[in-house]
Amino acid sequence: MSKPDTLTQTIGVLTRREVEARILVPVVDALAKAFGRAAVVEILRDTIEQIARDQGADLAAQYGADAAAFKETLEFWTRGGALELETLRDDGRHLDFNVTRCRYAEMYRALGVPELGAVLSCNRDAALIEGFNPKASLTRDQTIMQGAPCCTFRYDFGADSPE
Repeated sequence: MSKPDTLTQTIGVLTRREVEARILVPVVDALAKAFGRAAVVEILRDTIEQIARDQGADLAAQYGADAAAFKETLEFWTRGGALELETLRDDGRHLDFNVTRCRYAEMYRALGVPELGAVLSCNRDAALIEGFNPKASLTRDQTIMQGAPCCTFRYDFGADSPE
C-alpha cells in the first residue's frame, strides 16, 4: 500500500503546481526534442487527467462527495489568495462561481510556460470532479489562462443533491 498523498493539504495547490511545473517543464522540453511536442503534451494531458480523477476520489473518501464537501476542499486551491472567487449560486446541488483572479495563470506566465498552464492545471478540473463524484458535472466556458477576464465554474452535483 502506498503512502497517502497529503501534500496538497499541507502546502496548498498553488505551491504544489509551481514545484511540479519547475520539474515537469524541463522534462517536457527534453522529451519534445526526442518525440515531438504534440505527442508529449498529449501524454502529459492524459496522465494529468488520470491523476486528477484519482485525487478527486481520494478527496471524496476523506471529505464526502456532495457539494458542501467539495466546497470545503476549495480551501486547498484558494489558499494564500491563489484564487479569488465570486460565488454566484450555492444551493446544495449547484455550486457556481467565477474566478476573478488566478495566481496559477500568473505563475505559469512568470515561468514562461503559459501554454502548459492549461494542461498542468485547468485540465485537471473536469477530471477531478469526475473522480470526486461521478454524478457531478462541471461546465466551464472560459478561463483566465485562455485570456478571458474570469473563469466560469458551474458545478451540478446531480438530482440526488438537495435543492
